[in-house]
Amino acid sequence: MKSLIEEFYRAFEELDAEKMVACYHEEVVFHDPAFGTLKGERAKNMWRMLCRSQKGKDFKVTASNIRMDGTKGLAHWEAHYTFSQTDRRVHNIIEAEFEFRDGKIIRHTDRFNLHRWARQALGPVGYLIGWTPFFRKKLQEQTNGMLTGFIQSKDG
Repeated sequence: MKSLIEEFYRAFEELDAEKMVACYHEEVVFHDPAFGTLKGERAKNMWRMLCRSQKGKDFKVTASNIRMDGTKGLAHWEAHYTFSQTDRRVHNIIEAEFEFRDGKIIRHTDRFNLHRWARQALGPVGYLIGWTPFFRKKLQEQTNGMLTGFIQSKDG
């Protein structure tokens, strides 16, 4: 299963969303602080949206320390990019955990410091409110709204 995680991040480095989502089980559950919990096709479409939005930009991702711990996969990854809404540089540091079923990723959880991300992406506003449950809720509403728009435009 370690090779599946390596394949996932190789595809991410290339912004190849289709190769990424091919690593996912059809019933995958993804969770992170920015999107909350996404399931199945919605989780897959999140990667499609992110990859498409970063093509041709200064996005860079690196994964390291990919390993297995019993039945779980673990990885450290970092993303460097410009946050489009503020034109501010972001260096996000993420710890990922994976669970598997039928040779695919069934559960993917990304953990990162949302307050640190908000300070970088939003500046003083992120510093002041980026740690609050209110901010997390609003961010998840915004990211999920963008995802819904992406899915509707893709399907329509």
